[in-house]
Amino acid sequence: MLGGIGWQEIILILLLVLLLFGAKRIPEIASGLGKGIKVFKKEMREVQKEIESDVKEESPKIEKPEKPPEGPTQG
Repeated sequence: MLGGIGWQEIILILLLVLLLFGAKRIPEIASGLGKGIKVFKKEMREVQKEIESDVKEESPKIEKPEKPPEGPTQG
């Protein structure tokens, strides 16, 4: 299942968490964790946008080469 953890172990862990924190405290912890993840994702998007804008600014501008003059060539 989850790296060798069976359903019995998961139930035991959940019971221990319930005993340690209590039924009222668990939703508060989950809410705080969710808010933290939301803020983290927002900051990651902002950093990614900043990096992308820096890369666009630093990338060399590629110009189309000029066409050679048409006509007879000497050679």
